[in-house]
Amino acid sequence: MSKNCCTPDGSCHTTAEIKTIKTTYKVDGVGSAHCQGVVADALGGLEGITAVDVEIGTGLVTVTTATEPDEALDALIAKTVDAAGYDFAGRAAA
Repeated sequence: MSKNCCTPDGSCHTTAEIKTIKTTYKVDGVGSAHCQGVVADALGGLEGITAVDVEIGTGLVTVTTATEPDEALDALIAKTVDAAGYDFAGRAAA
């Protein structure tokens, strides 16, 4: 049995309908909790991204989306990371 979930905007779905894709990117310069927060906040505000996990030290940034990120989203992520003062190094090897 699926649980019904309604969002604040009034749209509803069942948990069976929720699909997530996790994509990992490499960002250079993430060496502290402050850096972690800056990158997470910057990417978390982008449309289509539902969650962000940033690993201090490794610079691995995992974003969660409902669909596979396309070239446009990759470019937006790169631009956003660069604007936040960090170096976007592309998708991490799977």
